[in-house]
Amino acid sequence: MSKVTIQKNEYQSLKRQSTAYRKLAGRIFEAVVKDDIVTVVQDFAHTNLYSKEFLAEFESGLRKSTYGKA
Repeated sequence: MSKVTIQKNEYQSLKRQSTAYRKLAGRIFEAVVKDDIVTVVQDFAHTNLYSKEFLAEFESGLRKSTYGKA
């Protein structure tokens, strides 16, 4: 790993920009509209790739997860 030296005011500016970006990105991702659980499970079912048992477990897991709480 290399070491880089920058001026204190430049470091503080980069740190403020980083903090602002993280806040903005956090708000953008919080605002993402999610499909309801039933729609997600139906989309998986329509692919005909998953067994009924898997889909039932998948739905149960989604309902228990934070995805289902938001």
